[in-house]
Amino acid sequence: MKERTASVKRKTLETAIDLTLTLDGQGTADIHTGLGFLDHLLITLARHARLDLRLSCQGDLHIDDHHTVEDCGLALGQALRQALGERRGITRFGSALAPLDEALARAVVDLSGRPFATINLDLRREALGNLATENITHFLQSLATASLMTLHVDLLRGENDHHRAEAAFKATALALRQAMAQDGSSAIPSSKGTLV
Repeated sequence: MKERTASVKRKTLETAIDLTLTLDGQGTADIHTGLGFLDHLLITLARHARLDLRLSCQGDLHIDDHHTVEDCGLALGQALRQALGERRGITRFGSALAPLDEALARAVVDLSGRPFATINLDLRREALGNLATENITHFLQSLATASLMTLHVDLLRGENDHHRAEAAFKATALALRQAMAQDGSSAIPSSKGTLV
């Protein structure tokens, strides 16, 4: 079985990102974005999707967190797209519910080759740590766009925004893990014959 890995270096006037990804990993993560809560969410994503992920980002945080969050999402999506290759022999679809105490989130993934995201987290606080809550949604949208996946994430209930955001990332991780699992075939799971 071919190892599904990717490396991405992304350098713009706003960010410099160095990322390596192994899809069939142990869930180890070494994340340094300068945004503590984003690091926490990415560690959670890697752990529960069983991704080995190393990501460092030097971003223009003196402006705000937007460029760092967006570019980390785009870089991870690009790495995911590269590591999946033609997407032969994958399950393609995944869905999961994940609780965190009082919070419950649902995520549905289709590694369809068509980027689309509907993210409904309904977070109430302006920020979690130094991460604007609007950018949590934006990260997931950027991830879906760059990886060419369809992603639906809905927060079903919850009171604590930390729990709500983390439950959403856990559900996304579990759905993604299911969708990218190999089913033992060499077929591309599409009536079109292609997913890219």
